Amino acid sequence: MAETNKPLLIKRYASRRLYNTETSDYVTLEDIAGFIRDGREVQIVDLKSGDDLTRQYLLQIIAEHESRGESVLPVGVLNDLVRSYSTQAASVVPQFLAMSFDMLRDGQSKMMENMNPMAKMPGYDAMRAQQEAFMKAMTGGLMGSSGPQMESDDDATELDEIKKQLAELQSKLSRMSK
Repeated sequence: MAETNKPLLIKRYASRRLYNTETSDYVTLEDIAGFIRDGREVQIVDLKSGDDLTRQYLLQIIAEHESRGESVLPVGVLNDLVRSYSTQAASVVPQFLAMSFDMLRDGQSKMMENMNPMAKMPGYDAMRAQQEAFMKAMTGGLMGSSGPQMESDDDATELDEIKKQLAELQSKLSRMSK
């Protein structure tokens, strides 16, 4: 299993193809954007020179999203960024942006915690576990499965009960549609 605290190393070949060193396959910019959305840090290096190309490719990902109309950065902010490269503010801007995004990320996580008041209710974890077991039974274990797992007797009994209830519901639905 890969260490998720280490950046995912992507190598760029002379042909400009990008190679994921963990999975030993070629990836696209959209794949890299997906890794980042999933919380992975990435590092993109040129195979021949060893130059770090991460910043260049991240900017390219942002530019592609912006060009498709997925605008996150207002024109005024983009203008200010361009201006910051030619002023004394250039030394302050990276720190300011990093702190701003840290505050945004913290605010979002607190907001998400507050949006789910049920999480604080007694028995919430048990109810959530039952919902997950039901969804697993409904999808045949396809959702979120990382492979075969040993079931305890309680899990097997609970799963059998859910399967029985599901079969009864399907039977009722088929009788109603006739």
